[in-house]
Amino acid sequence: MAKKQTKAAVKETVVEQGFIEVVEQPVTVTQTATTPRVNSIEKSKNTWEIKDRLYHLKGKTPLSSLMKASNVYYFDEEKGHERELKNTSNQRTCFVDEMVGDQRLEHIIFRNGNLVVPKNKVVLQQLLSLYHPMKDILYEEDKPIVKATNEVAYIELELEALNAAVNLDIDMAEAVMRVELGSKVSEMSSKELKRDLLLYAKRNPALFLELVNDDNVVLRNFGIKATELNIIKLSSDQRHFMWGSNDRKLMTVPFDEHPYSALAQWFKTDEGMEVYTNIEKRLS
Repeated sequence: MAKKQTKAAVKETVVEQGFIEVVEQPVTVTQTATTPRVNSIEKSKNTWEIKDRLYHLKGKTPLSSLMKASNVYYFDEEKGHERELKNTSNQRTCFVDEMVGDQRLEHIIFRNGNLVVPKNKVVLQQLLSLYHPMKDILYEEDKPIVKATNEVAYIELELEALNAAVNLDIDMAEAVMRVELGSKVSEMSSKELKRDLLLYAKRNPALFLELVNDDNVVLRNFGIKATELNIIKLSSDQRHFMWGSNDRKLMTVPFDEHPYSALAQWFKTDEGMEVYTNIEKRLS
């Protein structure tokens, strides 16, 4: 009974000081056989670096926040069962089944959204960095080298996209931007098109480069232009393409395919190449 009263008193003190208990219910993290986290955890344990570590809360950062330090579980793939986790001040492990003797619970408190764990608190560091189910959900470890590496990679990708945008010819630029802007592209001047192209490359470099390297983007744009000029027509049910002059059917759109994606693929066939050449002459 005395123990229950002690716990209640601790909780009341935490609430009075403005702490927020982030996790209210026991949480279990489950890994499937295809999840590589177990191997990565073992690798991390084997290459563990002794150093001070900084952790940040994600999202809103209250003045003080209490992270769940007990009654949380980690599914150990190698052992094949859940293992209870607990942060204590007198044990050399965070796994309850490995603890010996009295277990003195120690709270995990983030202040102003941050928690600094010194290098001598290896057990708490490993609990937060490797096992806690709220890792990368409610909080994350500050990894400046990883962060810098990711930022450099993104900047390089952005530069690659911008360089590609600068060197694109007008037809390809129009094809790429039609994916983003639709038929509005036909009304834009070359300067407006170039400006929006550069902005798009900067804003979505990965998607931009994917579009630039997709042959179907140009063919799809070609088909849309031909339709806008009524050289070819798309039936009202979007199942057939026809000549605009005599309604003669050119091709049937396969079920569940986008009409212009299907048309782009058809342009690569022998029959489609003849039609493409015919349309190209009319466009020029």
